[in-house]
Amino acid sequence: MLEIFYSGGPVMYPLLVCSIIVLTVIIERIFFWIRLDTNRDQALVDEVLELCRTGDWQTVKLKSENSKDIIIKILVSGILHKEFSMGKAMEAAANEEVKRMRQFMSVLDTMITVAPLLGIFGTVIGIITSFEILGTSGIEHPHAVTAGIAQALITTATGLGIAILTVFPYNYFNSKVERAVHDIEKYATSLEIVYEKLTPNSNRPVEGKQ
Repeated sequence: MLEIFYSGGPVMYPLLVCSIIVLTVIIERIFFWIRLDTNRDQALVDEVLELCRTGDWQTVKLKSENSKDIIIKILVSGILHKEFSMGKAMEAAANEEVKRMRQFMSVLDTMITVAPLLGIFGTVIGIITSFEILGTSGIEHPHAVTAGIAQALITTATGLGIAILTVFPYNYFNSKVERAVHDIEKYATSLEIVYEKLTPNSNRPVEGKQ
């Protein structure tokens, strides 16, 4: 591996940095989603919605006080601001959670683009080196010429390899975010519907008044 790395030329060093960055972000995101999935409490979410149907806000507060479930946090944020704007409060809380979910995703996206470009850059350098050697020494030193071609192929393969291996976790993490956003929207909408049913006449004019 070291021999291949050194044969790739100077462009292999920025490619190595790219691979380290990608690996670091992937590991961090894996642990992030493990924590997020571990903190999910579907039973509590269902219980909170059931309590909301009866308007038992005090019990909801006690039940959800120590919960780390993001759905619960967002619902509680809406409940706390129910007298003002439940929807906007939940939207603000959801945006904050989604921002955390999408953290470092732009880094992976950048690496998917940059790694192949660096590989192509290394290819160009390798070919230029080969032609320079070929122009100065002709075909008397074929090994020197093939070394430049090898450098071109190694950097291309490395850049493509990094991009390909990054695409899979990138798409997986994106799908996790989309599913989480769908769940947030579903339960936030459910809470708003429940609250509207509890206060059906809140926005209607009083009878006998115009």
